[in-house]
Order: sequence, then C-alpha cells, then structure tokens
Amino acid sequence: MMNGLDMKDLIEKAKDMQKNLAKKKEEAASKKVDVSVGGGMVKILMNGNLETLSVKIDPDIVDKNEVETLEDLIRAAINESVKQAKELVSSEMSDMFSGMNLPDFGDLLK
Repeated sequence: MMNGLDMKDLIEKAKDMQKNLAKKKEEAASKKVDVSVGGGMVKILMNGNLETLSVKIDPDIVDKNEVETLEDLIRAAINESVKQAKELVSSEMSDMFSGMNLPDFGDLLK
C-alpha cells in the first residue's frame, strides 16, 4: 500500500478503465452526427470516431464560378461535424468516469 493506495486495486481499476474505453470507442463508432450548413446545401454525416461517413452536396450549388463558396460550405460542415462528434464522445466519457469513484492522486507525486 502506497500513501493509502492499494496498488492491486489501482491496477484492477486501470484494467477496467481500459476495457471501458475500448467499449466506448466501439459505441462511438455507432453513434452519428448529421450536420447541415448553408440551408441544407451541404450535409455531412460523421460518427463518434470522427470518421466522415458521407458528404452530400445540393446539385443546384455546383457552379464552376462558385467553387470558393462550395469549399467554404464543406469546410464549415466538416468543422461543425467534428465539434458535435467531440461533444458526443466527451459526454460519453464523462459519464463513464463519474461512476468509477477514483482516488484523489493529488499527493501521489509529492
């Protein structure tokens, strides 16, 4: 026992945490965020692992004179998708750690 910590218990908690993280990553892959920008002109579907699953572009906005606008819309849609996917995963992770009752490690490095 070190500074009131049972190392065997700590190792078990770390193993449980590793299993839970693997499970959460697997679950995140099945969760999706669907983002639409420009009034629905560009749509991005992304999973919780930040993988872009699909990009949909309204054919009415495809004009060789408007390429910059299209590029801006795609960038905005991807950035918003990543933001929402990160929020989704962050929420899932905080739920996972809230029930673990981990010890305070404040004095461990002193």
